[in-house]
Amino acid sequence: MADLAAVLSQADSNLNSSLDRLSDLVRIKSISTDPAFAAECRKAAQWLVDSLTELGFSASVRDTEGHPMVVAHHDGPDGAPHVLFYGHYDVQPVDPLELWTSDPFDPGIKELSPGRKVITGRGTSDDKGQLLTFVEACRAYKETQGDLPCRVTILFEGEEESGSKSLKPFLDANAEELKADLAMVCDTGMWNAETPSISVSLRGLTGEEITIKAASRDLHSGHYGGNAANPIHILSKILGDIHDENGWVTIPHFYDGVHETPDNIKSMWEGLGAPENFLSAVGLSVPSGESDRTILERAWARPTAEVNGITGGYSGEGFKTVIAAQASAKVSFRLVGDQDPHAVRSNFREFVKARIPADCSVDFEEHGTSGAIHLPFDSPALAKAVAVLEEEWGNPAAIIGMGGSIPIVGDFQSKLGMESLLVGFALEDDCIHSPNEKYDLRSFHMGIRSWVRIMDALAR
Repeated sequence: MADLAAVLSQADSNLNSSLDRLSDLVRIKSISTDPAFAAECRKAAQWLVDSLTELGFSASVRDTEGHPMVVAHHDGPDGAPHVLFYGHYDVQPVDPLELWTSDPFDPGIKELSPGRKVITGRGTSDDKGQLLTFVEACRAYKETQGDLPCRVTILFEGEEESGSKSLKPFLDANAEELKADLAMVCDTGMWNAETPSISVSLRGLTGEEITIKAASRDLHSGHYGGNAANPIHILSKILGDIHDENGWVTIPHFYDGVHETPDNIKSMWEGLGAPENFLSAVGLSVPSGESDRTILERAWARPTAEVNGITGGYSGEGFKTVIAAQASAKVSFRLVGDQDPHAVRSNFREFVKARIPADCSVDFEEHGTSGAIHLPFDSPALAKAVAVLEEEWGNPAAIIGMGGSIPIVGDFQSKLGMESLLVGFALEDDCIHSPNEKYDLRSFHMGIRSWVRIMDALAR
């Protein structure tokens, strides 16, 4: 087994050179959404391949229809677990440039407050600094032990910030090569500056658009009002019926596959407290949704039904007294546990059809589906990561959920049959996707040390 203390000490000694390497990578303008930077994206991919090759990985740039992937492999001791580490090297555009206080592609170290230093530049947090925490952890192992404690495969993507259009075809074509015992994803964050976190769940999604049709044309509301069916009235009633007075979704079988969160996890979440300024920051104060659930449970472990847009009738300047011929709404369902996104769609359609008057009709349009992702609370990998993160940070790791989705995690589960361990070290104020992005020096340093500890724990 590895000499853990020696590896951690090497990570400390390497910090300045690790920062130099991060600066070199940040200087590459790998903006994936703008074709003008395609050469820079390839340059970043090649930089990573060269760095991994230097560490003894078998690494290569893999072409796709879009920007290239980076794939690298390193053997481990006999019987050691095989992990797949994922990150992305592409970055968001820097506009508006005038709001940056320094060149976004000329990284530097700034002291924000006494004792708090940060690394500035586009991609420092999302995701170049994050992915390099793992690479630098591998470096510390190789320089002290001559080997890695696990068998490691690395997948670095170049299109995460522009839709990942090449990712699914790449996973389909290379499934056998990329399949491992466990995936590790670094594109997440801390609970707060002192408390690491592990994301154990991602909600799924079903999107649906409904259009209710009545008369063959828009009608004069004085002449036809009170007699002709009004699609906007019908639509409003249907949308209002989706929830009861306590915020629960009334669609039949909607909660099939929704599991209760274990009491110990709910107690942990209660101990974290509600996110500071979660509603007040957007001008609200009273939580909505299921009235018997806490804010964090609603955000991380409960399903939702939300109306995202409504159209119908005249909405231009002035006033036009018509009864619209049709009205539409876009509705999305965030899913948890074992909810079947296709069953949710089917049940919603039946719910709508049952409320359509006899001389009206309804059309439906699909807008994508994905299942929820959940790492079992009793996962051995989760338990090991929780233990060593507390050793590193001095505070118990928060076991959290994520209200949104990270498509790659679902793809790892559905296409490669792998659970994912989501551990990252970004902070809420890192300004990702915004001007003046930064990454705390402490996050970078202790992130490297954390991956050292996690690999060691998995190997044991």
